[in-house]
Amino acid sequence: MSRFDSERDDLFHAINASIGFDRRLAPYDLLQSQAHARALHALGVLDDAELDAILGALEKIHQEVESGAFEYRAEDEDIHMAIERRLTEDLGELGGKLHTARSRNDQVATDLSLFVRAHSLACGDLTWQLMQTLLDKAIAHEGWRSPAYTHLQRAQPIYLSHYLLAYFWMFRRDLLRFRSAAQSASEMPAGSGALAGLNWDLDRDQMAATLGFTGPMQNSLDAVSSRDQALDLLSATAICSSHLSRLGSEIVIWSSSEFGYLSTDDSFASGSSIMPQKKNPDAAELLRGKAPRVAADLQALLGALHALPLGYSKDMQEDKEPLFDAVDTTETSLRVAARMMEGITFDRGRLEAAAEDRFLAATDLADVLTAEGVPFRAAHGIVGGLVRRALEEGRPFEEMYGEALSDLPPEARSRVEEAMSGRDVIDSKISAGGTGASRVAEQIAIAKQELEALQPSPRD
Repeated sequence: MSRFDSERDDLFHAINASIGFDRRLAPYDLLQSQAHARALHALGVLDDAELDAILGALEKIHQEVESGAFEYRAEDEDIHMAIERRLTEDLGELGGKLHTARSRNDQVATDLSLFVRAHSLACGDLTWQLMQTLLDKAIAHEGWRSPAYTHLQRAQPIYLSHYLLAYFWMFRRDLLRFRSAAQSASEMPAGSGALAGLNWDLDRDQMAATLGFTGPMQNSLDAVSSRDQALDLLSATAICSSHLSRLGSEIVIWSSSEFGYLSTDDSFASGSSIMPQKKNPDAAELLRGKAPRVAADLQALLGALHALPLGYSKDMQEDKEPLFDAVDTTETSLRVAARMMEGITFDRGRLEAAAEDRFLAATDLADVLTAEGVPFRAAHGIVGGLVRRALEEGRPFEEMYGEALSDLPPEARSRVEEAMSGRDVIDSKISAGGTGASRVAEQIAIAKQELEALQPSPRD
């Protein structure tokens, strides 16, 4: 006897079933089921023999899932029902007893929180490894000069280490976002029932401790209604993927013949089916291409949750596919970025030749004129005029300095000329966080300390 007097339409099953993708939650569902069985035993719902039988059967199912031997059937609506069906095959009616004092509403929310916590930490660990690679590269290339760009136009010379460290700090913020996402999944929904709580006083504190949560969620309706934890992880993956896309794009540009600043290892490039001379930076291009996909995953869940009333709605089933896709895509992208960066070689000659472009000293010339009493806007206009004339007349920019310096006393002219020569343009950047050699050395020391402080903790 049931509420329904007709069979479900096959089309309804097709749109309703989630076993095709939520089977990925099986390890978390089994872990939660073990904790739930112990909580039922503590209440006297299960006796010693029943607890041992259920725990043994759950361990057997876990081994089947791990080995790939577990049979998922078309009639299984979701991973929870698949595991309950398998448990009942082994234990008969006792298998159905495990669902006492639980709802699939709090069950799936708990599985999802366990998944989010595990993969937030995993993404953070992979980000840490990429930071380590970037720091190693920055240390290995101390003292190498490089052009820096705005609007993809040469702007000012910097040290290559400074450029690499810019990504180090960018990914540090991503790491912190991933760890924050893990923290947002630190409270346990289990024990909330369908939405109103249970008629059974489960020891939710003990269950939470067993599963590694900091404690149970305080409101049963909130527990089954919320997917904040998934949104936090999706947001972190979307931002990190955007940063990876920027790194990938610069690798593509810098490895082109027109720039020639770096070369990727052959293991992260491909050839052409028709042009034998080609070496395409496909991996770096895919770092760009994956980013909007991950951003769309975030938008998909935001859209699914938008304006939902409290309580569980079937719309919330749409949380899993975008979450799984974003996690898989981001974790792969982080691994690729770290490995690809390890194999990149930089062309010092090309980098330093571009960094020695004297037009890149224009800002410094304006600053020196300002230091000698020329108002900055006037200095900016003077130097801008010199740049225009140099381009029009096809003359090197340094040949134009004399006109800018003619009204300065000899000692001032000497200081300007010295400031405009070679490496002094870079090392004149003395502010904290700047590209001067001493400041870059300080930054590397701070980055080492930060990497040590953020080192991942060992986990099972």
